[in-house]
Amino acid sequence: MRALPIAAVAVLLLVAPVAGVTAPGAVSPSTDSAPSTDSAPSIDSAPSIDSAPSIDSAPSTDSAGPVDSPLSADSASTVTGQTTPQIDTANLTFRTLSTPSGAETRVSAYTRGPDLGSSLGFATADADAAFETAAVVDRIERAEAGVERQQQILAELNRVERAEVALNSRQTAAFSAHAAGEISDRELVDELVRVAATAREYDERLDAIDALAESTDGFSSPGRLDELQVALQVYEGPVRDRALAAARGQSSPNELYVASSQGAVVLATVVDGEYVREVFRTDRWDRGGGDISNDAAIEMTEAAYPETAALREPDAFGAGSVQRITIPHEVGTLRTFVSGGTEQVFVEHQRIDLSAFPDSEPVTAAGDGFNVTVERTYPGGPVTVTVLDDETGEPVPDVTVTKSVGDGDSQTIGTTDEEGVVRTLSPAETYRITVVDEPRVVVLGDIEPLPTPRPVDDE
Repeated sequence: MRALPIAAVAVLLLVAPVAGVTAPGAVSPSTDSAPSTDSAPSIDSAPSIDSAPSIDSAPSTDSAGPVDSPLSADSASTVTGQTTPQIDTANLTFRTLSTPSGAETRVSAYTRGPDLGSSLGFATADADAAFETAAVVDRIERAEAGVERQQQILAELNRVERAEVALNSRQTAAFSAHAAGEISDRELVDELVRVAATAREYDERLDAIDALAESTDGFSSPGRLDELQVALQVYEGPVRDRALAAARGQSSPNELYVASSQGAVVLATVVDGEYVREVFRTDRWDRGGGDISNDAAIEMTEAAYPETAALREPDAFGAGSVQRITIPHEVGTLRTFVSGGTEQVFVEHQRIDLSAFPDSEPVTAAGDGFNVTVERTYPGGPVTVTVLDDETGEPVPDVTVTKSVGDGDSQTIGTTDEEGVVRTLSPAETYRITVVDEPRVVVLGDIEPLPTPRPVDDE
């Protein structure tokens, strides 16, 4: 994205859609000043959902290299002369990061819905961020050609580098504050959305700086610009994008699974027939580590996720100490960020078609004319509840299904669709599923989640 001239931004301020980002450069609040969990704040900044790239639609090749789109499960395709294999789900698992084994982890879930007040704030923040980027471009363009202009470009790069360090501290503080019970689920997710929005704005600002550097005689973009852009992309995520869309009312309310420990977070949701998950592990990221090559990062990802890597050849892009690896396969996408210092995946994004999700085991019960199947999965994984007529085997639509965790009260998941199906997310502890169609009731109790299928190097 190239920065807009200030005059154009002024027009945008008047017609800005209900969207926004936190203006980079703002001082991030410390966890000590975080609002109490009694009154969760609404998101007051976030990127435009129209421009926010999803996990399987990468930024332009100017900054991030091409990424293939995932294929449907019904069709094979040919990529670089090779036919993509059809997936045999009987012998497949999609490994996934989680919080560190043995770490004290806070696990919960909440539903994110629309917030008109927040959405109105997004437009103002969006315009503020655009003004700031336009001002940066204007300063560089006004500088005299030669040394002065080069110095302005390098100064702006230094500012973005310092801002990235602040973003990392801000995000890590949010992880820890949530794990300690100091902030609510909503406060955590809102902060992560703001962090992602700020990172994306800086990433786009670097695109503009890159173009100005290339047009400056006798000067080319410093290599650290590419490194910085990859580092900024680790703060974005597909679940954050979904949470933002729900807050704006651009999608229906979503149940979000939230798990945190010191320096780690797991977010997951089910939306539009897909399971979407993102994980961030600071213990696996050595920020001062050495460089890592594309080939080495691919090897690390293939070793950690052997089943997924066998489905499709990975795509790599990166520079310096962080590499981004993408594996678009027949039923979804795996994206990882690999640290040169630890030689481990420290960020994971997954999207998986629910119709082909392999990591589940059924439990069933029958009664009151119903036959109920619950496809149990690991904590945060997608749970599919199917209700059939016990005599005919036909799906039963419009039946209420509830879930209760431990000794907690039952919460309504929703009603079954035309296929007799409703979906939710697995808790981390024993839970109960109840199917209710007064006066008929079927209860499946003491459902245990499955172990999380961790990457090979995190087992």
